[in-house]
Amino acid sequence: MQTFFSSLEGRWRLVGALAIVYIVWGTTYYALGVAMRSLPPVLMNGVRFLAAGAVMLTLAQWRGQAWPSPRQWAGCAWIGALMAFAAMALVVLAQHQGIGSGLMATVVTTMPMWLALWTRLGGERVPGTSWVGLALGALGAGLLALEGDFGATPLGALLAFAAPLCWSVGSYASRRLTLPAPAMAAGAQWIIGGAIGVLVAWVAEPGARSVDWAAVTPASWLAWAYLVVMGTLVTLNCYLWLLQRTTVALAGSYSFVNPLVALAVGVWLGGERLTGWVFVAMPLILAGLALIMYGPALVGVHHGLRRWRQRFRGRPQPAGASGSSAP
Repeated sequence: MQTFFSSLEGRWRLVGALAIVYIVWGTTYYALGVAMRSLPPVLMNGVRFLAAGAVMLTLAQWRGQAWPSPRQWAGCAWIGALMAFAAMALVVLAQHQGIGSGLMATVVTTMPMWLALWTRLGGERVPGTSWVGLALGALGAGLLALEGDFGATPLGALLAFAAPLCWSVGSYASRRLTLPAPAMAAGAQWIIGGAIGVLVAWVAEPGARSVDWAAVTPASWLAWAYLVVMGTLVTLNCYLWLLQRTTVALAGSYSFVNPLVALAVGVWLGGERLTGWVFVAMPLILAGLALIMYGPALVGVHHGLRRWRQRFRGRPQPAGASGSSAP
């Protein structure tokens, strides 16, 4: 009985962690839009990761994780610059240019397709199903570029498609570079990426030096706090927990759900409008993503079923068993 309840508790934890990753990460795109209403985008994002990185480094030290070596700091710097700074800055700038939050979330699902390409170029074997998925995703991304928001803001479209490109390069680098323990690595990457964002905003972002903090709306502050606490600290830790407790495919399945959540929130709360192209492009992108993540397993299941059917058909039939009945 105790084993049963322990198993049930474990399943509820798994379901809860998946629900947080599915829903919270799907809502962060809308929260970014709210935060940017009265905060400079790049500065807002930089301070977000500075704050989250400081908290994560403190937690990592409290857990007794070793401080990064100089080589590990260098690896964290590369990844933080690509992911916490470049990719996220491109996301907020694309939305600032008028790309809807739901549409932005859909574009971000192309990231695993870029990652598959870098993996192959790096000399690793990529299954054939991943190449089919890559082709489907590229077709979907091309159709997505016909969506109304992209046509109205070409610069926003360029920024939107560049964001998952930077994130994929950072993700691939994280597999090749020497890094500290996960919590320490995340904290170091965030705090470096956040510091770069603040510096770039201070030097180049209009209005970053002269923010009227009294004019920042409560909604923007709440959205920013939501991004720091829920969008970064809570949800990323849930994702890391899932990677340790379940398969990579199940943990990464948030990529299928986040765009649907983001589209629903954007239309419901943000009044965003979508044309027909997103509804043509999204199934192609999601199908491509499914082939990249689950393709080899699906092929294995198909071969297993085919072998089972061959064995079944090859069995000798019992006497009297035939397709026609006796007169």
